[in-house]
Parts: sequence; C-alpha cells; structure tokens
Amino acid sequence: MGSRVSEIKRYQIRVEGIVQGVGFRPFIYGLAIQSCYSGYVLNDVEGVLLEIQGQDIDIENFCQCIKTKAPKASYITNISYHEIDVICDDKEFIIQKSPQGLMKETLISPDLAICEDCKREIKDKNNRRYQYAFTNCTNCGPRFSIVQDIPYDRQNTTMKVFPMCKKCEDEYTNPLDRRFHAQPNACDICGPQYKLVADKVYIANESIKKAHELIKKGAIVAVKGIGGYHLVCDAFNEEAVANLRQRKIREDKPFAVMATNLDIVKKICEVNDKEEELLTSMQAPIVLLHKAKAYNLASKVAPHNAYLGVMIAYAPIHYLLLNDDDVFVMTSANLSDEPIVYQDEEAKSHLSTIADYILSHNRIIQTRVDDSVVRVFNDKQMLIRRSRGYAPSPVLLKGDLISDIPVLACGPELKNTFCMTKGQKAFLSQHIGDLENMAVNNAYKNSIDLFKRLFTIKPKLIACDMHPEYFSTKFAKSYAQDNDLPLIQVQHHHAHIASVMAEHDLKGDVIGVSLDGTGFGDDGHIWGGEFFIANLSGYERRGHFQYMPLPSGAKAVKEPWRLGLWIAYNLYGEDIKDKYPELLKVNWQLLIKATQKGFNAPFTSSAGRIFDTVASLLGICYQINYEGQAAIELEKIAYDSDGEVLPFIINKELGQYIIDFMPMYQLLYDLKQKYSVAYIAKSFHLTMAKAICEMIDLLGKESNLNKVVLSGGVCQNITLLDLIYKELQDRYDIYINEKVPSNDGGIALGQMAVALTRYLQENDIEIVK
Repeated sequence: MGSRVSEIKRYQIRVEGIVQGVGFRPFIYGLAIQSCYSGYVLNDVEGVLLEIQGQDIDIENFCQCIKTKAPKASYITNISYHEIDVICDDKEFIIQKSPQGLMKETLISPDLAICEDCKREIKDKNNRRYQYAFTNCTNCGPRFSIVQDIPYDRQNTTMKVFPMCKKCEDEYTNPLDRRFHAQPNACDICGPQYKLVADKVYIANESIKKAHELIKKGAIVAVKGIGGYHLVCDAFNEEAVANLRQRKIREDKPFAVMATNLDIVKKICEVNDKEEELLTSMQAPIVLLHKAKAYNLASKVAPHNAYLGVMIAYAPIHYLLLNDDDVFVMTSANLSDEPIVYQDEEAKSHLSTIADYILSHNRIIQTRVDDSVVRVFNDKQMLIRRSRGYAPSPVLLKGDLISDIPVLACGPELKNTFCMTKGQKAFLSQHIGDLENMAVNNAYKNSIDLFKRLFTIKPKLIACDMHPEYFSTKFAKSYAQDNDLPLIQVQHHHAHIASVMAEHDLKGDVIGVSLDGTGFGDDGHIWGGEFFIANLSGYERRGHFQYMPLPSGAKAVKEPWRLGLWIAYNLYGEDIKDKYPELLKVNWQLLIKATQKGFNAPFTSSAGRIFDTVASLLGICYQINYEGQAAIELEKIAYDSDGEVLPFIINKELGQYIIDFMPMYQLLYDLKQKYSVAYIAKSFHLTMAKAICEMIDLLGKESNLNKVVLSGGVCQNITLLDLIYKELQDRYDIYINEKVPSNDGGIALGQMAVALTRYLQENDIEIVK
C-alpha cells in the first residue's frame, strides 16, 4: 500500500473581542510557529484576522487552543473560520502591519496587575530587572493611565521621554518575546525611577527601602503608583492609623489595606474561592472581605464595619515596598471629597499636611485612575467602584442596543461615571467621583474629551439625569445645545433598572425594584424606594415606600437623628422626652414645627433614608461621615444575629401600592427593652426584605411577569439582598448588576440604554447591526 499524502489546506480565522493591545498577535505567532504553519496575523477594525496554511490542519483544535491559551488580558467574544485557497509560495508565518485607518478603532487596555513572570524577575538577583519598580510586559503594567493619544504606541504615551536601551529595544521588536510591543517596556538603565526626600535624597531601590523603614516606624508616606498617589501607613500601628484619619479628615470611612500574599490576608479576613480569584486577578481590585475572628489590625482601620477592603499588591512598587508579613493601609491620596492626587506638583501642595514623606517617580500619570472595589454575592462579582483594571474596557452590548448612533450618557452627580457608545461597545469611564467641586468637574470634562479622542467617538445623542441642578445635567444640556444634538433626560431609578437590562440583554417588561438613596422623581419628590413595571423605553411606577419629610432637607441625609426625631415625635408627641431623649438636639421643637409646615422638608420615598431612620432610633448612628455609614453599621450589627419579621402595611392609593413601616417604628422602643440591638437590627432587615418580596408578588400577580430586576445602592447590602434572593429565587428570574455597579456608578449605562431606545422608537429609525 502506498503512503498517504498529506493535504495542504489554508484557513482564514476571525477572532473578535478585546484582542488588541494584549499580546494577541505574538501569541498567535507562537502558536502558528509551534504548529509549523505559514500565514499571517494582523489587527483590523473587527479584531484579529489570521490565515494559517499547513499539512493536515486540525482547525477546530487550533481554534480551541486560541480560546484556552489566549493572553489573560484578552476577552474573546467570537471565533469564526472558513477554508480558502492555498497560496503555493507561502513558506513562513509573519505579523503583518494593520490596515490603514485601524488606529482609530483600537481599544485601550486597562492598567493590569503585575504578572507572575515579572514578579519573579524583580525578585531574582540574577535578572537585569531585579528590584526594578517599573517592570512590565505585554501581559501586565500601565496602559490607560499613561496613554495620551492614538494610536497606542510609545510615542503617544508618557513613556515617550524614556528612549529604550538596546536590550529593551530587542525585546520590544522580537515577536517571540513577551515584551513584543509592550509600550511601557523599560529597565533600570533606560526607564523611570523613584525618589524620596528624607534626611537626604534617596533614589531608585534605596528610596523604596527607606520608605519601608519609615512606614514601619510609624510615618505616613504618599506613594505615587499607577493611577495616582496612595497614602500609606502600617495597618498594625494604632498611632499611625489614627494620625492618618485626623490629617485626612476622614472620621469613620474604612481604609483599604494591601498585602503581598494570600496567606496574610487569610489571617485577618475570611476568603472564599471567588474572593481569592478576584484578589489575584489581573484587575486586582479592592475586595470587601468579612473580617476574621483573628483580625488584629489597628482599631481605626475599618471601625464599626464587618468588612475590610483588601487588595493584593498589583504593581512592582508594591512588591518592593511591602515585605511578606506586612499589611499597609493603602488609601487614595486626597482630602475628603476631593479627587485622588496624581500630579507631582499637586502632591507637594495638597499632601504636605497629611504625609510625612513623598515617594514619587518621574513618569507622568496622564489620567488619574482610582482603585476598583468589588465584593462577592452568590459566587459572582459585584462591582462597587469600576475603575483601575476594568476601565476603559467596554461593556459589550447585545440586541437592539447595537447601533450606529454614538451616545454620550453623562451620568449622575455622585459616584459619577459617564458612558460613550460605538457600535457594540459601551465605554464606561473610570470612577470620576462626586461632581460637587471644581477639581472633579474638570476631571470629568477632561475625561470625556479623552474618551472622544481615544475611541474616535463623535456623539450624536446625549443622555442625562432629570435633576436640573446636577452638574452632569447642566453639562449635557450645554453640550447638546452647542453641538445641536438631541438630548434625552432619564429618570434616575429607571436608569438603575435599565443598567441591569442592558447588561443582561433583557427585552420586554420586567418588575423593576430600585432601592436607592436619592433621585429626582416625576412628581417633584425625592424617590429612592421604587417598584416599576419597566422596559428600556419607559416605566410605570406601581409602588414605593411611604413618603416621609426630610427635616432641614439635605441636612437630614448627613444627620439621621433628624429622621429619627420626626418619626419618634409623630409616634409619641411630647413623650419623646422620656423615650428618645438622645434625639432632642438643640432647637428640636423648632425643627418639628418647621417640618410640620413643610419648610425645607422635601418628601422622600428613599430606601436609604429608612435605614438611616432605624439606625438613629436604635442609637447606632446619629450623624454620618461617609455615604451609607448608617446602613453599613446597621448591617454590621445585624450580622450573624437572629431576628423576626416586624409588622408593616401595604396600602393602595390612587393605583399605587405604598409600603408603610410606621407599625415597625412603633415597636422599636419596646423591643429595645427586651432584646439586643443586634436582634432588632436583624429584624429590620428581615422586615424590609419581607415587604419588598410581598410587593414583588403583588406586581407579579397583576402583571404576570416573572423577571425581577434589582438595582440601586441599597442592593449592595448583602444581608438584605440575600434575604430577598432566598425568598424569591424559586418563583422568579432575578437579575442584578454584575458588569457595572448597582450604585450610581452604573447609572450612565442605563441612561444610554433608555435614551437610545427612545430615540430609535420616536424617530422610527431602523436598527443597524
């Protein structure tokens, strides 16, 4: 029998997703060379395109290898292939230049945590990058924070002032090297360096060693990292942590901490498999972990809180600054309510009263990027703040939201992010912050300009909140007017619901539950505990929590005792003096009279204010120093306690269901005489969950819907969310935010989805895929 003749075949393969700027082409190059295939690979407007030619090609196996072995920073959404004609004289595999015009389509990768290979190098005394604090490769390092323009090449980053030495240049140009086209590539000879000014000027490795020594002695050091400065002190040192709180004017809000390894994290916190995965991921976010019984950090690191924000060292500087047994406070370098400091001159002027020393470096940070914050619920990631490691990677849209009409959604006032769309991609910005001071406003406008430039987006439709006084609303109106663009305003809580629908590609009507703090309502009141029948184009408000006045308006949000006073006075009148004397602050009677007359006492249905009211009536929190403090402390006290469902009423008025918790409030005083505060706090959570579930059941029966969407900042209360899930999961399909925060940090995605849907419907525009 004659021997079988191998057949030469050629295939064209298309890979879509986040596959540019993440080492994908050299990965394909190595895979093809290993298989002895000829052909080429290139980036184009749709992703990565390659052709392979060889004998007996197992195309399905090759595509499977692409999926399973792809660079960690990549995200493949689709692989397709088809057979094409063989090219007879094709003998080698090459990386081709991208077609003209691609530069306007390339995605910018987020800043990524140091990879295992780079970790090994900076710890290896025989490696030329030993202890070099800017070691990176194609699989890790700064990206978004250093890019200045497109295309994403070194000359368009803040690394352009550091010409590569011969050895770095050889790595950069070698397709088989993991530093092939790694734009921040550098070494101790040609790259940036750290500097510390103490008793003398320390540079490079000596500056980092000295900074560690000072921190261990109790100093506070401002450390310049990837996306800005951190304020750093020893988390075991009571005096140092107390000093940091006092100097930063941060009375109670928890500090995040950093460690270099999981072993020490597990000594201070409980860590499950999903939390471990997030801690060690390339995003390396701050993960909220439940404190362990053996928790022994300084008492003021995270006071009155059951959880601790922890991150694993994610940059070379961190691995060089911390020893394996260290835990350092690593908090954003700023004064309270101001944006993170990221420029060197600003560090000198703003941080001199907080930090004892500044450990800085000479690479410019182009864009400030805060640390991301996540927690785990139902073994899934729940984003609290979406920033470093995640932004500016797009949320990939599906279905009717894929459009050729680019949208700019301007986001909310607090925890602002904005959103820009381009085809299938929704680019959600990094965390901007609260738009309440000029520095944040400027950062907001600069970031919008940067996104327009980096992703070549020229918005054709503008979306914003309904609140007339939000800075983002005013910006949106001005931008729309100046550019003669249509503007669509979206109700705050509808945007919360729509953000979940956009994530999960939900079509048609859903039961939407928005549990939030503050949002401008259709009736002019402040909404925040809303039950909708909603879709992407609109909503019908079917129910809400009973309206209550905010005594002294916005002051009541900062001072929950005002809410407790109002409820207690309505229950007991002058007997409040005996039952709740702790609520009788200066001029309390005048406050009651003003509220009764409606003077500076707007009505709210906010779920967040109900938590505040209960926290004040239980003596847990009378004044808050950071957003959500009363609810967080209430949840901490309820953790692991028993409780019971307390009475409440669901009335129907003018076609809407109203949840009234006054019967519950009436019981709290008597319960305090019999039970622990922990028991009552847990009872409140059980009651709130029961009321929400009963309301959902009412709407479910009326509407015959079984899809429930939960969103809003209060949905970050794991105790409440877990109780709702356990009650409803057998009867309903439940959806929550996973790719964007459920708090106001995800609002912009919902604004975009609602505005685009309405615009297409109102103008009878056919959706272009």
